[in-house]
Amino acid sequence: MSDNALYDAFFALHHGLPRQGPGSDATTRRLLSLATLAGPLPERPRVLDLGCGPGRSALLLAGDTGAEVTAVDLHEPFLAELRRAADARGLGDAVRTVAADMGRLPFPDGSFDLVWAESSAYAIGFDRALRSWRRLLAPHAPGSGGAFAGGTLVLTECEWTTDSPSREARAFWDRHYALRTTAANTAAAVAAGYHVIGTHRQPESDWDEYYGPLGARADAADPAAPGMAEALAATRAEIAVRREHGSEYGYTGYVLRPADPRWRTRPETGADLPAVRALTTAAFGREAEARLVDALREDASAWLPELSYVAEAPDGTVAAYALITRCRVDDEPAAALAPVAVAPGYQRQGAGQAVVRAVLDAARLAGERLVLVLGHPEYYPRFGFTPASRFGIRPSFDVPDDAMMALDLDGSGKVPLGTIHYPRAFGV
Repeated sequence: MSDNALYDAFFALHHGLPRQGPGSDATTRRLLSLATLAGPLPERPRVLDLGCGPGRSALLLAGDTGAEVTAVDLHEPFLAELRRAADARGLGDAVRTVAADMGRLPFPDGSFDLVWAESSAYAIGFDRALRSWRRLLAPHAPGSGGAFAGGTLVLTECEWTTDSPSREARAFWDRHYALRTTAANTAAAVAAGYHVIGTHRQPESDWDEYYGPLGARADAADPAAPGMAEALAATRAEIAVRREHGSEYGYTGYVLRPADPRWRTRPETGADLPAVRALTTAAFGREAEARLVDALREDASAWLPELSYVAEAPDGTVAAYALITRCRVDDEPAAALAPVAVAPGYQRQGAGQAVVRAVLDAARLAGERLVLVLGHPEYYPRFGFTPASRFGIRPSFDVPDDAMMALDLDGSGKVPLGTIHYPRAFGV
C-alpha cells in the first residue's frame, strides 16, 4: 500500500465532517470572550486562523466579529469547502484562504490582531507555535487609561489532566505527540514572553462533536477501499483510547498576549522593601496599606514570597506593586490579591496591569487554583475576575456582590466553595 492511498483514505473519512478536532461553537465563543478581556478588538479585526480545516472557527469569527479572516491550511480541499461555506453565508468577502505551512507563514510581522489555532498547534508543536507566531501579532499601541493593547494569540492544546497517566494512555500518546500538563504549558507560555489572559478546559461534549460524526463515518466506510482498512484501524484505536482513558487527557484553550515591553516585572527582593513601602503609602495617600504588607510579611501562614511582585519603570525605579497571600475558603487553601499599588507618577499608564498580570502568571506557575480580590468591579474583570458568588464563594463580611471577585486560574472549575477567611492582618 502506498502512502498516497493511506493519505487519501484518511481524508475520505474526514471530508465533509463538521469538525476536524474536538471543539464547539460554544468553546470558540468562550475563547473569543477571553480574548477581549484585556480590551476590545478593533472594529474590523484582522484574524489569522491557522490549521483552519474546513473553517468552522473562521466562519464564526468572521460572522461574530466582522473580522477579515485569513484562513490557512495545507489541504486545498478543506480550503475549497471553506470558500463554498463562506459564500453561502454571505461571508465570501470576509474570508480569504491561503494554502501554506503553519511553520513557514508568508505574512509580515505585526499583521494580525488575533492569531487563532484550534486543535492545530500540535502540527508544529506548542513551543514552536509560541515562538514563531508571536511576530505576527500586532504590536502594542496606546489604549485607554494608558494600557497598551496589542495582538492576542489563541490556541488549544491537548494535555495531561493527571500527574500520573496510565501506561496505556501514555503509550498511545507517546507514539503520536508528547503531551504535557497545564502547568508545563503555562510555564512555556510565560517563558516565551506571554501573559496568560485566560484558559478554558474544553468539556467532554467537545470531543463528542468530533468523534460522534467521525465514528459514524468510519462505520459507513468501505474497508476494502485502498488504504481504508489502515485508516479505520487508526481512527477506531484513537476513539477507543478516548473512551477508556478520556479522564486522563483533554484540550485546554490558552489566550495569550505578549507582555507590555515598557515594564519589567519580577519578584521583589529585599532591596525593594523601602521602595514598596513608600510607593504603597503614596498610592493610597495613607500608611495603612504599607503597614498591612509589613504585617503580612511577618505572618508565615499567609506570606508567599514568590508572589510579591514589582514592575520597574524604564529608569529602574519601582513603578507598581502587587501582592498575593494565602487565604482560605472554608478549610481549603486559596489566594488573595491585595494590595495593588501604582506610584502616582505612573498611574493610568499600564504599570498596574503589567504587575497584576505578572503576579497572576506567577500564581499559576506556583500551582494556585483560585485567586480572590475585593476591588473595583470595573477594573479587575479585565484580568478574568468574576463575582465570587457565581462560584458559591462568599466573604464573611458585608460587601457589594460585584466587588468580591474570584479567578479560576486553570479554567477547570475545580475551586473550593464556602466562606472566605482572610489572614489576620486584614482585620476582617
